[in-house]
Amino acid sequence: MKLYPVFISACLALSLSGCATSPPKEPENLCSIYKENRSWYKAAKNTREKWGVPVHVPLAMMYQESSFKHNAAPPMEYFLGFIPIGRASDAYGYAQAKTMTWDDYVRETGNSWSSRSNFDDAMDFMGWFIYKTHKINGVSKWDAKNQYLNYHEGWGGYKRKTYNQKPWLIKVARKVDDRSKRYAAQYRTCQEDLDSSWLWRLFFG
Repeated sequence: MKLYPVFISACLALSLSGCATSPPKEPENLCSIYKENRSWYKAAKNTREKWGVPVHVPLAMMYQESSFKHNAAPPMEYFLGFIPIGRASDAYGYAQAKTMTWDDYVRETGNSWSSRSNFDDAMDFMGWFIYKTHKINGVSKWDAKNQYLNYHEGWGGYKRKTYNQKPWLIKVARKVDDRSKRYAAQYRTCQEDLDSSWLWRLFFG
């Protein structure tokens, strides 16, 4: 019986840490996303304060990578059409982070309890990556197109311009950039409301 309050407390903590498992109802609208998932907005603000990354850029990249599915993974590949042989990549979670890159993030940040299926951790990971991309390749943190090309090709691949051999990837990067700009415009219309709601919830919620 004594374990019951502990269990409830653990569930409550998880519910407040960005662990929503259902994608947003209106994924094309930043205001709706953050109003539906208030803890996500808090995570985005924390990422902005920590890494200097605007709230709309990682969100646009994340939508492209996982459609905001906490357990997103590349499709299973099959031999002879029916024998599963594994996935094309070990990318996983909201940010579709590869294991090796995620391990680098954990080592550099000390966030050893992080999880790729936790929105807060995924957002922090993307903030870290965008920050590093700016530091390594000089790409603006507001430049969603080239940030996404770095995210997909890696810092070395971007330097070698491997994306020029992938017209489809350049097209996707432009799509991410367009979405990022729409998100930014939407954010300007609801930032005041989101901030006041967030502060109200922080002190009086």
